[in-house]
Amino acid sequence: MRLAYANETEEEDRHDLLCKRDREEEKSRRDREREPADMLCRLSGMVLHLDERRSFSSRPWSSMIGICAITVFLNAAGSMGMQLTSTGPQTVQRAQGERMTLVCTYTPDPSDTGELDIEWSVVSPDTTQKDQLLLSYAGGNKYIHGNPGLTKGLDFAAGDPSLGDASLSIAFLSPAHSATYQCKVKKSPGVDMQKVSLVVMVRPSVPKCWMEGGETVGETVSLQCKSSEGSSPLNYAWKRERGGPIPPSATQNRVTGELLIRNHSESSVGIYMCEVTNAVGDERCRVKLTANKPPNRAGVIVGTVVGCLLLIIILAILIWLLIYKCDARFTRYEKEVSNDIREDVPAPESRPHSRGSSRGASLHPGVAYSQVGMQHTGHSDRGHTHIPSSSTGYTPVKYDSRYGFAV
Repeated sequence: MRLAYANETEEEDRHDLLCKRDREEEKSRRDREREPADMLCRLSGMVLHLDERRSFSSRPWSSMIGICAITVFLNAAGSMGMQLTSTGPQTVQRAQGERMTLVCTYTPDPSDTGELDIEWSVVSPDTTQKDQLLLSYAGGNKYIHGNPGLTKGLDFAAGDPSLGDASLSIAFLSPAHSATYQCKVKKSPGVDMQKVSLVVMVRPSVPKCWMEGGETVGETVSLQCKSSEGSSPLNYAWKRERGGPIPPSATQNRVTGELLIRNHSESSVGIYMCEVTNAVGDERCRVKLTANKPPNRAGVIVGTVVGCLLLIIILAILIWLLIYKCDARFTRYEKEVSNDIREDVPAPESRPHSRGSSRGASLHPGVAYSQVGMQHTGHSDRGHTHIPSSSTGYTPVKYDSRYGFAV
């Protein structure tokens, strides 16, 4: 950490020393530039003094000689010192990802005999802050300064900057390179500098074209165009590739990318292209517009009514079939239950008296049978009384519940 701090301190001291030397050289240059003006004033005074002593009408050549001498002297004085010869716009716009060269060419004066020193720096927007030194050339060597993230890909465009080309090359532009750059060339006692602003922009992405609203004749159709990327300002422009020019009734918004077509008709059919542009690029997309005839409203109403009636009839048939099916199943179930003989349940008991009397009467008419388990004293038959006797060999009858009668 101490070594890094020492290196940073040394770098700041060097920068301060260079700034001090620059101020001294700038002062000396201004003094040299002021000398021709002083000489001009003296020469002008001499010419005027000669004109006062001699009439201009009689000696016109004297004034002409003085003016020519002053002009030659000024031209000679103006060619003194270091001169930057590169020309171009003060603001340059380039797309992100491109390779960029900031031109800075110079021509030294024969009187400049000092050591060549070239500096590229980023001018701070705050005048109270120091400019950020990026790249320099001194003593035949190149030096890179500042943040590595900003200086990555920076280099002199020429292999040897001492041959009159101090241009700066940036390999891959990014938005971080947007700044004002200053090229400064010094060779004592001459010094000159120039500034150029670089703006890195993003190209517009391929836009998306779509349509809102129907394509029915007589309705309003809105064609939309939108690019998801691109540095502002983005300009949208619709063109008609097929079918002629855009209808006069259509209006387009170059900021939002909307093309609004009112009262759509067959004359609006065609292929439309949207082009989005900014200062560093352009992209485009296309959409096809057709025209559909409006539906017959009376036919739609009739069809709707017929369809509803058919639906009601179908529902009624289904309900009737369901009811019929359920009724038939219930009737069949009742028949099965009535014919079912349960073997596991005993048969109901019948009355012995009625069953015995009926059986006896049918087998032996005129013979009286007694009920099981009961004693009779007798009964009359044709006026006679019969009294049961044990001598007759009568055997009591037993009742069997399985059959429901006496056995």
